[in-house]
Amino acid sequence: MEQIRTKADFEREIAGPGLTVAVFRADWCGDCHFIDPFMPEVEEQRKDQLKLIQLDVEEVEEVSQQLNILGIPSFVAFSNGKELVRFVNKARKTRAEIENFLDRAVEVQGQLAGRD
Repeated sequence: MEQIRTKADFEREIAGPGLTVAVFRADWCGDCHFIDPFMPEVEEQRKDQLKLIQLDVEEVEEVSQQLNILGIPSFVAFSNGKELVRFVNKARKTRAEIENFLDRAVEVQGQLAGRD
């Protein structure tokens, strides 16, 4: 996952027509480290459908506040600079929940692309 360190980099990453999913996390977050072992495989399985980027909620605090990210890890899907769907809550996320969310994001983006 590419690490995003500035608001400008974040905005550039989400601006394109493809599906970009931002993963908000922090070094001190135990639930964030819980997902670390399986996220590379999840990302690899969907590399043709979406791009995952990673943001530290404290390092890019302005973006986190703007998007009202209150619980981490949190996942927010974007296409063409617009938010499509989010998986944001304070609960620990399982691999199955994350995979279901990513599949849903792909589905939403496909529905929106079909309208153009």
